[in-house]
Amino acid sequence: MKNIWIAAIVLISASSFAQTKTDEARMQRDMEITENILSTLIKQQFGKRNFFPMEVQGSYLPGYGVTYRLPSEFFGNIFIQTDAAFDFQFPEPPQEPGASYNSYGREGQAPKPFKARAKTNRQKTINADSSQAAYIEKLLLASKNFIADYGDLLSQLQPNEKIVITNRGDGRNNFQFVWNGNAIDKRKQSILSVEGTKSDISQLRQGKISRDQFMAKLKIINSEVTDELQPDLETLSSIFGRLYSRDLSKTFFTDDNLYYERLKDFGVIYHMQVYASNQDEEGYFNLPTIRRNDLDQAARDKEVKRMYPEFESSIKDDFLEYGKTVKSLKDDEVLMLEVQLTRCGGCAIPSTLELSVKNSVLKDYASGKLSKEAALAKVSVKQGAAQ
Repeated sequence: MKNIWIAAIVLISASSFAQTKTDEARMQRDMEITENILSTLIKQQFGKRNFFPMEVQGSYLPGYGVTYRLPSEFFGNIFIQTDAAFDFQFPEPPQEPGASYNSYGREGQAPKPFKARAKTNRQKTINADSSQAAYIEKLLLASKNFIADYGDLLSQLQPNEKIVITNRGDGRNNFQFVWNGNAIDKRKQSILSVEGTKSDISQLRQGKISRDQFMAKLKIINSEVTDELQPDLETLSSIFGRLYSRDLSKTFFTDDNLYYERLKDFGVIYHMQVYASNQDEEGYFNLPTIRRNDLDQAARDKEVKRMYPEFESSIKDDFLEYGKTVKSLKDDEVLMLEVQLTRCGGCAIPSTLELSVKNSVLKDYASGKLSKEAALAKVSVKQGAAQ
């Protein structure tokens, strides 16, 4: 009898494991199919003139949902509005010693800027602002229709999970376009994000809400990045840069690669890349913030895994404490910090971390209307996919 129960348990466990694997495979298949659908819908918006590759990349984060990242609008604008041929020059990984590799170069070192140079001098006279606005509107329309008409193809999504379509990068895509040595893109960058939930899609399919009601439920960010310098935002940038410098931080550090985007009627988004180590010429790792040197890969990764919870706790606390110094945001605008974390394969720590809070919460905390505990509870924390 005991052997029968053991066999039954083994069969149930094997079945559950197989089902999990099947679900993961189905999610990947669903994403690949829907990537192609979204790309096609966007191309249709631009008509036959747009032959520029419209690559859409989807990623799934359990508990959060699927995010589709669109190419930067600069690609679409340049290709649609000009008939010049381009010679794209991608950055080479920095070769300076003393830093370990991350996913796009050596850890602790910023990538070289991407440049696109035209091979001809032919250029149409364009109205850059109107072109940009038209481009974003087309992306917005295609994105909304995609979520409404094809979102249910993501069969593995749970009711509380989301479908997000955005042209925002991950903080690495600071591209500068050059035309015969001169910058050709002087326009303000537009940020687009369209977000819907699986539960709302189900209600639409079941006829519980109309299409107009569904569209009204979509969370949409359609804003332009302003290039006006604001002292309080610059100050906060310098504060975080100093707090997480090599000599002050007790966990991860940043090397002056922190910048922000001020979005009209939305708020401000700070982008920050943090590292854990440098690597010497012999392949050993040095962790400057905890004064540990000459570690091998396994020892280095163990320390990174240990430091992550402390880092998340400290940066959340600093985000609230120093975020209240920002005075230029409206009450309903948002302060957001997006962190690209140090690389640590197999450590099961997030690849990214996003913190956000409404400015009204920061004001209430600064004035004493909210306790620190109550204010911290209102800070949204989203962890990216595990490494």
